[in-house]
Amino acid sequence: MEKKLFRMEDVVLIYHNELGLAFRWKNTVPNADYERIQVVFRNMSFYLLQEEISKFSQNIRSAQFYNCSDCKANKSCRNILLKTPLEKMDISLNMQELSKLSDLVEGTLFKLDLQDYIWGAGRN
Repeated sequence: MEKKLFRMEDVVLIYHNELGLAFRWKNTVPNADYERIQVVFRNMSFYLLQEEISKFSQNIRSAQFYNCSDCKANKSCRNILLKTPLEKMDISLNMQELSKLSDLVEGTLFKLDLQDYIWGAGRN
């Protein structure tokens, strides 16, 4: 059986930054769940519903209260354990990665909310 390779033409980019990107698969891609958003960063990818991304955002905000100011490796070691929307999976990040992941997730949610408004309540 031949594997199909996907190209950037197969996705709708929602948001990106230097850490990663978020996108939806186009309707032309077989077996894709168009309600889910692919969030890719570092060497990981999550295939999430918008509600799951919102929960992830809450977890990120909670983790940002972690204070490693007394640590000699300040902001460079991966000492922050972040709960993901997947029940049995946590990831370790440093403060810089957490900040970039926060931007990626918040930017994605902003764009999704904006699209919902434009195609929903904003249409007259």
